[in-house]
Amino acid sequence: MRLPDAFRPDLRAPLTQTWLASLWMGLACNWPLWLKLQGLEDVSGGRGLLFTIVFAAVVVAGTGALLSLLAWPRLSRAVLGFLLLASSALAYFIGSYGIVFDPGMVVNTLQTDVRETRDLLSWRLAASLVLLGALPAWWLWRQPAAPAVKPLRRLLHNGRAFGLGLLAMVLLMLTVFADFSSTHRNHKELRYLITPLNAVYSIGAVAFQRQAAPKGPPTVIGVDARLLPRPEGARPPLLMLVVGETARAMNFSLNGYARPTTPELAKLPVLSFTDVSSCGTATAASLPCMFSPLGREAFDPRASTENLLDVLQRAGLAVLWLDNQSGCKGLCERVPNAETPQLPPGAAALPPGLCDGEECFDEALLHELDKRIAALDPERVKRGVVLVLHQMGSHGPAYYKRSPPDLKPFQPECRSNALQRCAREEVINGYDNTIATTDRMLARAIGWLQGQQARFTPGMYYVSDHGESLGEKGLYLHGMPYAMAPREQTHVPMILWTPQADRAACLTAKRRQPVSHDHIFHTVMGWMGARADVYKAEWDLLAGCP
Repeated sequence: MRLPDAFRPDLRAPLTQTWLASLWMGLACNWPLWLKLQGLEDVSGGRGLLFTIVFAAVVVAGTGALLSLLAWPRLSRAVLGFLLLASSALAYFIGSYGIVFDPGMVVNTLQTDVRETRDLLSWRLAASLVLLGALPAWWLWRQPAAPAVKPLRRLLHNGRAFGLGLLAMVLLMLTVFADFSSTHRNHKELRYLITPLNAVYSIGAVAFQRQAAPKGPPTVIGVDARLLPRPEGARPPLLMLVVGETARAMNFSLNGYARPTTPELAKLPVLSFTDVSSCGTATAASLPCMFSPLGREAFDPRASTENLLDVLQRAGLAVLWLDNQSGCKGLCERVPNAETPQLPPGAAALPPGLCDGEECFDEALLHELDKRIAALDPERVKRGVVLVLHQMGSHGPAYYKRSPPDLKPFQPECRSNALQRCAREEVINGYDNTIATTDRMLARAIGWLQGQQARFTPGMYYVSDHGESLGEKGLYLHGMPYAMAPREQTHVPMILWTPQADRAACLTAKRRQPVSHDHIFHTVMGWMGARADVYKAEWDLLAGCP
C-alpha cells in the first residue's frame, strides 16, 4: 500500500534529509553510548532500558534541531556528509578504545602526525566509515534537488523545525528527569559520547579559543634570567631532560611493579619518585604545561607565552631539543632543535636497525650527542647545556612498534592496533616491552653522561607527559578530561640521576613526597643554577640540596 501523497515525506527537501540523517547518526552512530548506558548500575534493568530509549529520542531531537538551522540547499548535503563520516569515525574510536571526544581531543587530533595516524588505521575503522558514514552520505547525494524555495520561507521552515526539535527534547527529558539528572551528575563523561553533538561542540570550542587567543609574538617571561656564580674551577652543568611519552608509573618495576620492566635502571643509582601527577592526559595538553612556570591550576593553554627553554637560553645556557615524536608543540621554535634523522655536520650515519625510514627507536636520540653539542654556541656551552630528548616512548595503540625485535621480554604481545581484539595480557605485554625499551635507552643515556664528567657535571631528569589506560574499566589509550581521568592516565614516572652523592642523598629523602609536573620548570632552573623572577624555590626539588 502506498501512503497518500500528503503523508509521504519529500526526500528531496533539505529538512527531510536533515532529520533522516539525524535519526541515523543519533541511533546507529551512538552505539557505544547505548552500550555504556546499559552497563551503568544506576540505570539498569527495565528502567534503564526505558531511560536509554528516551535518551536516544532526546539525542535525535537535539541533533535534528541543531542541524535544522543548516538545512539550506547546497549547504545541508555537504554538512550532513561531513558529519556522517565524522560520526562513523567517532563511533569506531569511542567504541573501540573508550575515549571521549572533548575540546582536548580535537587539539590532539589536529596535532597528530602521519605516523600516529597510520597506527590508528584498521579494517574495522574502514568498515565503520563505509557502513555508518559513506553509504548514508552516498544515498543523500543521490537524491534529486528539491524545488527552489524563497529564502524567507526556507528560514521560517528551518526555524520552526528547530523550535519543535528543542520542544520535543525538553519534553522527553522531563519524562525521565530524575534519572537524567542523576546520570548526568554521576557520569559527566557521557556528554562527550553523544555523537555528532560532541564533535560540533568541541570543534566550535577550539575554534573560538583560537580566535580569542592573542595574536603576535609570545609573552616574554623571565626577562631578568641569569646564572648564579659558580665556584672557581667548577665544571658547567649538563642536564639531559628526557620527556617520556605515554608511560605510566605503575608499570615501572622501580616503583614496585611485579614484572622486571626496568632491569637496567635497577643496576644504577637512580632516584624514582613514586607519587607524580601529570599536567594533562595527552601530549598537547601536558607538554606546554610541563614547561610553564605557572603550574597546572594557573596554566592557560590559550595564552601564547614563552617557556622554560626560552628562559634557560636567555640566562646564557646552550639549549637543544631533539625530537623523536610529532614535534615540540611550539616549545622549541626559538631554540636549536632537530629531529632524530637530522644529523649534525660530520656525524656518522644512524646504525642499521635504529630507523626503518618512517620511524626511529628512541635510542636514535643518543646518536652522536657529542657532535650535536659541538654544533652549539661554544660560549653558551661553557656556561652549561640542557639537552631535551622527546621520546616516542610507549605511544599506542601499536605498542609492538615501539620496541625493537631484540627487546621483547614479555610474550605473546598484541600485534594489532585494535587493542580490544587482543587478550588483555597481550596488550599489557606489548606495553611492558615499551617500558623495557625506555629502560635500556635511559640506562645507555646515563652511560653516555658518565663519560662526560671530565668536562661537565652531568645529570638526567626523566618524566613522562601522561599515562595510559590498558583496558581498565573498558578504557584504552589516554586523553580523558582531567577531572574524570583514571589514575592510570595521570600517575607518571619521574626518574633522576646525579653522580653527586650529597645531592642524591638530599633527593632520596623527597622521592616519596607527592610531586607533579608543576615542579619541572623550577627544578631544572635550580639544577642549572639559573634564576629569574618566575622561579619558585618551593617548587624546586633541589631547593636546600647541595
